Amino acid sequence: MEKAGQLSAGKLKQRLLKYNTPRRIVQLLSFMFFSAAIFNLSSLPLLFPVLWTWGFRLNIVGDAFTAMQLMFSGWNADVVFPWLAIASFLIVGILIGKSLCGWVCPFGFIQDLVGLIKRKQIDVSPRTHETMIYIKYIVLAIALFISVTFSASKLVGFSDNYHKALGIFADAPFTALSPSETLFATLPKMVQDFRFAIFEKQGVDILSGFLALPALFWIQFAIMVSVLVFVAYVPRSWCRYLCPHGAIMAVMNRFSFIGLRREPFKCEKGGCGACVQVCPTRVPILDLPWEKFSDPECIYCMKCVDACENKAIKLTYP
Repeated sequence: MEKAGQLSAGKLKQRLLKYNTPRRIVQLLSFMFFSAAIFNLSSLPLLFPVLWTWGFRLNIVGDAFTAMQLMFSGWNADVVFPWLAIASFLIVGILIGKSLCGWVCPFGFIQDLVGLIKRKQIDVSPRTHETMIYIKYIVLAIALFISVTFSASKLVGFSDNYHKALGIFADAPFTALSPSETLFATLPKMVQDFRFAIFEKQGVDILSGFLALPALFWIQFAIMVSVLVFVAYVPRSWCRYLCPHGAIMAVMNRFSFIGLRREPFKCEKGGCGACVQVCPTRVPILDLPWEKFSDPECIYCMKCVDACENKAIKLTYP
């Protein structure tokens, strides 16, 4: 009995010493911090290269990519070059790479929560994976093209017709359809509106209210649900294939101070492969240089470090 208790305590201690436990705690605390408008901290605006929302104006944190789009569009003001947003990507990217994606990003946290659902996961073939990782660069290019061309049309004074043609996509083309915006802003605001109307006893027919919602909402909702279902079957699939933040940070990851290294004398390589199996972004760890690697797709979740029984993989900085 005593021996069994010692073994259980040892397993618990071993589990707590792994990276996954502190990472979950940091993710939860970060999510609370991102929603800190409830603590009246809205006087401290910050920009981070993570997927969040601008739907609630009282949020103290905004995502840098949305800020970049809004500054280019001259949203509620003149066109401004997005120095602050670009600086956010550069500084974070150089110092800690894509680690915010694995440790801080609110939508990354949601993906990890969805990933806890027990179901049979889809194994994406290597060829399909290698092709699909470029989709996020296409999403990034389209969003920036719309923002920059609209900015140029505004600067030369011919933006009215372009604005009418773009509609809601004029100010922030990606954010208009972002699943994060729908999940963290559109849906909560709808709940607030319905609750307020019911509290004020305005005789609201909830079903009629839903049916009267514009087509745009249902498109946004369908995109969000599709992304979450995709994430349920393919871990971190949004990060892997669709996130424009991830596309920018993937470029920065190549030049980051942070990285991982693999001890060749401890690594069994062909006889193990546990690190590759647990990697949510399919980083080919065993094919990368052993002294230091910072793969563009690595989010530094450290699952590979936890999975290695020989402790062959370690974090390195710089």
